[in-house]
Amino acid sequence: MRNSRIMRRSVHFVIFSAVLCALTAMPLLSRAQPTTAVNIVNNSNRAIRNVYLSPVGSDDWSVNQLGNNTIGAGQSFALNNVTCDQQQIKVIGEDQDGCFLSTIVTCGDSVTWTVTNDSERDCGGD
Repeated sequence: MRNSRIMRRSVHFVIFSAVLCALTAMPLLSRAQPTTAVNIVNNSNRAIRNVYLSPVGSDDWSVNQLGNNTIGAGQSFALNNVTCDQQQIKVIGEDQDGCFLSTIVTCGDSVTWTVTNDSERDCGGD
């Protein structure tokens, strides 16, 4: 009789421990990284040849998101399901002159980034 009581308590302890471990691990497993969608509208007179992604405050750029495409003047391009490892992500465009334009978008939102002739460019000069 005493052995069966000890055995039941052991089984209950093992079950309780397993449930506790599962409840503790559940938030870690359910933390899916947010995604965002960025529609890039080119209202400038320059073609955008490359688009990169980067964490904010970092120079660790992704591969070219356009592949072999370009975003010509008056055209747009949609980046869908962009995975973010932070709350924001930087979108960098390189135009036909080799100059860079960038914007920061909030992850989880669907945003439109409109590039115009007045958009500030970084052409590597002083």
